[in-house]
Amino acid sequence: MEIFQIVLFIFLIVCAISVSFSKNLLNSIIIFMSYSLIMAIIWILLESPDLAITEAAVGAGITSVLFFVTLKKIQAIVAVDGDNNKENHKNKK
Repeated sequence: MEIFQIVLFIFLIVCAISVSFSKNLLNSIIIFMSYSLIMAIIWILLESPDLAITEAAVGAGITSVLFFVTLKKIQAIVAVDGDNNKENHKNKK
C-alpha cells in the first residue's frame, strides 16, 4: 500500500507542475481535475473520507464546472460546426 501512496504522490507532483507549464487553458482545467481526484484518493488512503468527499465535490466537480463555464463565456472554447468550417474554408480560398 505504501508503494501505491508514493505513486499517487508522484502523480500529484506531476499534475501540479504540468498545470503551471500548460499553455492551453482547457488542458489546465483537465489536469486540475485530475489533481483533485488524486488528492481525494490520497485523503481516502489517509482515512479521512469527509475531506475526500469535499475534495472530489468541490475540487474536481464544482470548481471545474465553473472553469468550463468561464472559458465558454470568454469564448476561449468555441463550438465546432461541420457546416461552418466548410463555409469558412471556402471563403478563405
